[in-house]
Amino acid sequence: MPSGGRSDPSESELVARYAARTDEGYRLPGIPFRKIDPKYYRQRVENLTGEPEGVVVGDVRSRFLYLTEGAGMAMRYGIGIGRAGFTWAGEGVIQWRQKWPRWTPPPEMIARQPELRKYCYGNGGQAPGPDNPLGSRALYIFQNGMDTLYRPHGTKDWRSIGNAVSSGRVRLLNQDVMDLYERVPAKARIVVLRRESE
Repeated sequence: MPSGGRSDPSESELVARYAARTDEGYRLPGIPFRKIDPKYYRQRVENLTGEPEGVVVGDVRSRFLYLTEGAGMAMRYGIGIGRAGFTWAGEGVIQWRQKWPRWTPPPEMIARQPELRKYCYGNGGQAPGPDNPLGSRALYIFQNGMDTLYRPHGTKDWRSIGNAVSSGRVRLLNQDVMDLYERVPAKARIVVLRRESE
């Protein structure tokens, strides 16, 4: 084990972690993890966030999301962000979590892409499934009792991890967001750090 208590996953752990699986009746493809920079693999690292146990920390500058744990450790996940960055920053609460969520594009997205109108709120949104933009799980961030409309969520686009692409927000590999979903405490505090350029 490397210094500081960090535990790098073994090859066999990675194969099992990112293998194809069926969840809630939906089939998730395996992830070609060898094509992803290893620093973005889910792994336990030393907690250098300055936050106590049970806090989610989004660091969009480094493209990592942390869930702080006890004994000075944190679980770290690689993330992808939108081209304009994760523009919401500050502190909030993960008010609720959803398995296989429906997706409803915001009005400004529909204005840019009118073909998405079929998924508007009045039409019930896009049905859950592997092709849904929110993927296998979504964590809904609220601030002062209001939905911020920002959410860490799953994605099938493994190429986006570590990058700033599309109009998405904070995207994790589907298998990683499922792991986060199981670990994150109810009503967990979340801190999102703004990029230096924003």
